[in-house]
Amino acid sequence: MSLKKFNTVLAAVFILFILWFGTEFILSPETTAPGFGLPSWPSGDGGGFLIVKGIRDVVLALVLGVLLVTGHRRALGWVLLVEAMAAYGDMATVLAHHGSVATALGVHCLTATLMVLNGLLIMRETRKAAAVPTTPAPQPA
Repeated sequence: MSLKKFNTVLAAVFILFILWFGTEFILSPETTAPGFGLPSWPSGDGGGFLIVKGIRDVVLALVLGVLLVTGHRRALGWVLLVEAMAAYGDMATVLAHHGSVATALGVHCLTATLMVLNGLLIMRETRKAAAVPTTPAPQPA
């Protein structure tokens, strides 16, 4: 499998995972929230913040999807790098609120790190392609 195809498949997997996870937070936050890693369910009307997290994840996935489908690979690499900060932020949130260290590192940190690696691979791939010199087209006499 070529590097470009591998990176495309990996990016598609991230997009589908983020889209699925975000949709779960919107449709069923009470069953999805324990997997986030926080120790307790929000009190009062705090459950709405979980839906906000779901909407954020769906939008992040849609942005990646648009870049992947339209073939903007360099932009896709950059956006993967930037969007990884959301997953690192989720990790920091779980750790700061005395949540599950295993979930913080095994889900959020791992996801963010894989997004960074995929973003860097895509950017490396596009940089190599841009470095290939093009031969001039033959000119009519």
